[in-house]
Parts: sequence; structure tokens; C-alpha cells
Amino acid sequence: MAKLNQIIAVEKGVKSKSLQDITAAHHKVQKPVPLAGISRTYQPKDEEGEQLPPESTRVQVQAEDVLREMSATLTRLFDVTATKDWANCSARADVTVDGRTIVGEVPVSYLLFLEKQLTDLHTFVKKLPVLDASESWSLDPSTDWWKTDPVRTIRTKKVPRNHVKAEATEKHPAQVDVYYEDVPIGYWTTVKFSGALPAKRVNELLERVEKLQHAVKFAREEANGAEVTDQRVGGAVFGYLFG
Repeated sequence: MAKLNQIIAVEKGVKSKSLQDITAAHHKVQKPVPLAGISRTYQPKDEEGEQLPPESTRVQVQAEDVLREMSATLTRLFDVTATKDWANCSARADVTVDGRTIVGEVPVSYLLFLEKQLTDLHTFVKKLPVLDASESWSLDPSTDWWKTDPVRTIRTKKVPRNHVKAEATEKHPAQVDVYYEDVPIGYWTTVKFSGALPAKRVNELLERVEKLQHAVKFAREEANGAEVTDQRVGGAVFGYLFG
């Protein structure tokens, strides 16, 4: 008895061949010349008239033959697809991570959905904002934000100062340079806040997503290993359509 994964592997080739055969059949019946035939004989008006050989053209394409060929091709496609879809209704497997069943008896179609969603989630989690590693952070229970320890810095003000290079004399004024000195006038106390996540938390989330991804793929392979019952749908369909 065949398994579901074998039917899935065969289906692609059957679809491709069916498409080629249907295209060829369409082209065959769209050309009028191969469908037409003729037979002509010539008889002169009297015995002394010119004798001409008969002419004939055989019919090269018969529409009923094309229908039979197309029916055979599509019957195979219909049967393979039906076998897969019928099996998909019953093929199921548990999604298990570290011995714990996360979701039980999951159908193949939903496992495929989960795979795609988890791929998107992995991308999302990987791009989550992470706390600046150069700072020391702690969780503030009053705001539920992360915060740093207070850092105190001095606020200064530039105050002009005079530097006398030469004292004044009777003939010359004093030579004075003006410079500015930073004088402390107060203190800033700064606490930084953030809504980002610790790197450890992001790494834990990524690990969970990846574990679940592996579990879903394993479950899909297990479900696809289920035995299938061949379905014979195509014969009934084309027996009605072209019979």
C-alpha cells in the first residue's frame, strides 16, 4: 500500500504531464486542416477527354480520439489528487516538544499552516528590540519598564576670568587676557528607561520557536507517512462527461 508522502511526490509529475497533454490536445482540435479529409475522382466529359488521377486527404486528427487521450491523462490526475486529499483528511500527527504534546492529532493541512506561521514568527522574534548591553538594567515594578541605576553628573557654567599679563603703568594700560572657567552650579541625576527586552529573553523565545518549528516538521513527515487508499474518481467523472 502506498504512503501519503509517495503520492505527494508523484502528484507534481502527474500535474505537469497533464498540463502538457491538455495543451497538446487543445492545439490539435483548434487546427481545422488535420481534422479535414477529402476524396475526389475525375471523369472526363467524353472518352477523348484528359484523364486525371483521383485525389484524397486522410483525416489526421479525430476529436473523439483526442477526448479519449485527454480523459486518460486527466483520470490519472483526478485519481492521484483525490487519493492525496482523501488521505489528508485522515492523516494526523501530534506536535511534541521535549516529550510534551503541544497539539494533538493535527491534520496535515494545519501542519502546513503552522509551518508558515512559525517561519513568520521566527522573523518577528529575531527582530525584537534588545536592551543596550552597555547599561545595567533592572525591572521597575511600579512602571513595568526596565531602568538603569541613577547616574549623577555635574552641571557647570562657564564663568569669565581675567589673567593679567602685565600691570598698568603711567604710559600703558594693563594687559589682560579673558578666559572662561567651568564652575559647578548643580547636579543632574539621570535614570534611563526602556521597553525593550533582555537578550536572554529574546534568545529563549527564539529557542522555543525553533523547537516548535522542528516539532511541526517532524509531525508533518510522520503524518505524510500514513498509508493511503487509492481513490478512483476520474473514471466516474469522465465516464459522465465524455461517455
